[in-house]
Amino acid sequence: MTNRLAVSIVAASLLASGAAFAQSTTVEGARTGAATGGAVAGPVGEAVGGTVGAAVGLGLEIPNAVITSIQGERAPSVTVRERIVVGEPLPSSVELRMVPSHTEYRYAVVNDRRVIVEPRTRKIIKIID
Repeated sequence: MTNRLAVSIVAASLLASGAAFAQSTTVEGARTGAATGGAVAGPVGEAVGGTVGAAVGLGLEIPNAVITSIQGERAPSVTVRERIVVGEPLPSSVELRMVPSHTEYRYAVVNDRRVIVEPRTRKIIKIID
């Protein structure tokens, strides 16, 4: 019973912290999930945490076509004083641009770095160096 509760807590925490995995790949999500699950619930938690972490990482991965399409776009860079961090929103002064053929994303060039943004919340979901 205790292991089931611990595994449930690990799974819920991994699913709730999607922003933490936004910059990660599926492999990194699995690795982080397994480490967290193992620390909380031992081997069973490690197995469940790895599976949940991989699923979360996969769900948040940005398709390569999105990255490729914005790398070819010409857009001026905007300078902002705020830190540019995955999971944080861009300031309202930054103009978001459409990603060609991928309307679910927007992008901007901020402090000479391209960022992919969730348009509704303006949160950064990927930074491309």
